[in-house]
This record gives sequence, C-alpha cells and structure tokens, in this order.
Amino acid sequence: MQIGFARSAITLGLLAVVGPFAIDLYLPAMPEIVKDLQTDDAAVHMTFTVYFLAFGVAQLFYGPLADRFGRKMPVYIGLVVFILGSILCATAIDISALTVGRFIQALGAAAPMVIVRAVVRDLHTGPAATRLMALVMLVISISPMLAPLTGSAIIVFGSWRLIFSVLGVIAVAAMIQMAFLLPETLPPERRSRINPAVMLRSAIYLLRDARFVGLTLIGGFSLASFFVFLAAAPLVYMTEYELTPTAFSLVFALNAIGFFTSSQFAASFGQKFGMERVAFVAVCGFALANSILVLLVWNGIDDLPVLMALFFLGNTCLGQVIAPTMVMALEEHGEHAGMASSLGGTFQMVAGGVMILICSPFFDRTPLPLVCAVAACALTAFVLALLTLRPARQGKATA
Repeated sequence: MQIGFARSAITLGLLAVVGPFAIDLYLPAMPEIVKDLQTDDAAVHMTFTVYFLAFGVAQLFYGPLADRFGRKMPVYIGLVVFILGSILCATAIDISALTVGRFIQALGAAAPMVIVRAVVRDLHTGPAATRLMALVMLVISISPMLAPLTGSAIIVFGSWRLIFSVLGVIAVAAMIQMAFLLPETLPPERRSRINPAVMLRSAIYLLRDARFVGLTLIGGFSLASFFVFLAAAPLVYMTEYELTPTAFSLVFALNAIGFFTSSQFAASFGQKFGMERVAFVAVCGFALANSILVLLVWNGIDDLPVLMALFFLGNTCLGQVIAPTMVMALEEHGEHAGMASSLGGTFQMVAGGVMILICSPFFDRTPLPLVCAVAACALTAFVLALLTLRPARQGKATA
C-alpha cells in the first residue's frame, strides 16, 4: 500500500512524538518537582531511568502484536495505557507515585514507536525508507524544540502537574488522527500468529545477526547520549548557569535544530555516498565533538557558549546516524519486521536507561559529569561503528 510521503511522515511523526514529548515536556519543571515533592535529584533522574527501561522492554511485546493483529490495534492499546499513566503522574502525591506513573506511561508510549518503524518498513525499503524515516524524524525533532518551551509556558500558568494532563490530551489527539489518516499497512494475509516458539526463534535469529545487533547498538548508544543529556542538562543549566525555564528551553532547542536539519540530508547523502559511509563519518564527528568538549571542560573552559557550540556540532552529526542505522538494521529483515523493530527499540531505550542509571550518581549540577557521560556514549557508538560498519567496502561497491 502506498500513501503520500508528506501524509505518511506527518501521521507517523505525530504518533511517534507521543513518547518523546512525555520526556521533553517536563524538563523545565524538574527543579519545581524536586522542591514540591521534597525529594532529591537522584530520585527525579530515576523517573527517566524507569521510563526508558519500561519503554524499551515493552517494545518486545508490541512487535509481535503488530505482526499478528496489524499495525493499528496495538497503538490504540498503548495510547490508552499512556493516558492512564499520565493521570497517575498528574495526581502523584510523592516521588514514588510519580515514578510508577512514568513507568505506566512508558509501557503505553512504546506502542507507537514500534509501529512507526514497522510501518516505514511496510511501505518502503532502501533510500526511500531512509527518506521517509528522515521525514518522520523531522516531525519528532520538533518535540525537543516545542516541548520544553510548552512545558515552561504551562508552569507559568499552572503547576508541573498540568504538564501531565496536557500529555493525556496529546495522546487522545494522536488516537484520533491515526484513526482517520493512517490506513492499515499490514493486510490480513501477511499477518502471523503469536507463537512463543516462533517468536523465540525469530529473536534468536536476529540476535545472531552481528550486523543487526551492531547497527542497533550504534543507534542505541547514540540516542543514549541524548537521553543522558535530557536527564542532567535541566538541573545543570538552570543551576550552574542560572537560566530560567524559558531560557533553558531555548538553549535546549538549539540541539534539536542541529539534529533535525542534518537528518533531512541523510537520505540524499546515503544515496550519493552510501548509507554506511555517511553513518560512519557522522559517528566519528559525533565522538570527536564530544571528546573535545570533555577536554575543554576538564581544563576549566566550561562557559555556556562552549557547551552550546559543541553540543550543537555533536547533535548535527547525530542527525546523520539515527535514521540510516535504523533503516540498515531492518533492511534485510522484512519477514521479521515486527520483532526486529521491537528488539531494535528495546536495545536503544535500555541503553539510554542503563547509562542514566550508571551516570546519575555522578551528576552534581555541574557540567563536567554531564559532558563526560555524553562523551562515553559517543565513544561507545564509535567503537561499535568500527566493528560493524564497512564504509570503505561500500564505497568501492558504489564507485
């Protein structure tokens, strides 16, 4: 089934943005949450860790459901769960209740993300899939620009609890637009029964594919760098550099601008130079920018413009990594698209959650732990790229 690129990108992007919006919208409210719930930074960081871990593991279940019942039904289930989690967050009386609410939110938010990747694979492969994925990423990338600004505006007129009520409304809107704008892309004759033995064999098959695992982890640790930034940056920027929530949101948006602007060239660059070569060069630039930032901050050069400039450069490189690695990981696994999408998403989100868990004890509202954590993710992605990608070989083949 073929539907227009613009329509596909907008519809899929608005579905996929539900989960990221649930992360970005409450970033400016983190200091207020710490104060209002009488808790500490580590406990608030745990709401991120729980969210990413639950988001990752839940994708293992939505993939098989999408292969069995089609792409739309699991999304409806997930968004209902997300709405229930949003209600719990909005009414949380302590940090434990907020953490549970975030866990439930993530269980629901995982569904749209899995189905979006599977639908892209249903509709297109190769450069066309990269182009569509890049367009979807463009819609998603608006979230880091608009969500924090929206969150800062909400807390001007109400408390941080209102943010989670808004998230519930966004989920309802996502359900409505999916119902009317997204046709079912998996016809009944292509659906497979839920068979635990078959699922296990499919998972084992994918996990034995070193290329699939490598590409997924490159994207996973690249995204993990951004997730670590999300967890630590609000308290660093609003404490160390004394930014207001609105000023932080504007500074934060700079990273998103670099990312989404760069991502729009991923398909054309991949078609011209080869996706592996583009992804490899981008990972190298991503690791280099963050390594330089660590050296500067380590030596006391930690002015805000320095962080802004090098984080911008790093995220610009990151925009050339995510879509190509996603597409290449799924390229040869059309018959396992649901499971491959689930495993890929699980690896990526769990990598982010684990990195936050490891790095959180070192976060002290100063920039050094933040830049070191981001660089650790970038260097891990670089090592994985060395082991997985074959840009020189691909370059010869396409020359």
